[in-house]
Amino acid sequence: MIRTHGINHIALVCRDMAETVRFYTEILHMPLVKTVALPDGGQHFFFDCGGGSLVAFFWWPEMPPAAPGIASVKQFPYDAKTAVGSMNHLAFNMAESELEAALVRLEEAGVPFTPAVVNHDDSPGGVAPEMHEGVFVRSVYFTDPNGIMLEFAALTKEFTPGDIRHEPATVEA
Repeated sequence: MIRTHGINHIALVCRDMAETVRFYTEILHMPLVKTVALPDGGQHFFFDCGGGSLVAFFWWPEMPPAAPGIASVKQFPYDAKTAVGSMNHLAFNMAESELEAALVRLEEAGVPFTPAVVNHDDSPGGVAPEMHEGVFVRSVYFTDPNGIMLEFAALTKEFTPGDIRHEPATVEA
């Protein structure tokens, strides 16, 4: 039997390691905990994002350019589809009571973000303008300097078997 204990780290690619280090340490307050020099001239740096999980970045002197709308979100929420095998966004767990302070911190740092906390629910549109008992997560979305969509997410209730209401979709051959 395979047993996991959460996420160890996610490894992403950045365009500028110094810029990425500034963003994650100075704006998001995630300590840089490990740096690795790669034999091909690249770098691999790790940031502590809390709860025993890490966010890691690779950087190489030469690499393909960013591909918004393919490998990353083009513009949330209007064009949030990404290609199969890509990462859509990375959500950091946060206490609900911290969300408003996160908005203030992002604004002070000049980081664009969703205009308000997003209340995700099971309505046809998936979001509600106000908090209600059906809201299961509240979120703030923003991007890092590499165009990676990030989210501060606060679960507002525990999931139960009743929260599984849909059959998985499949593509007919």
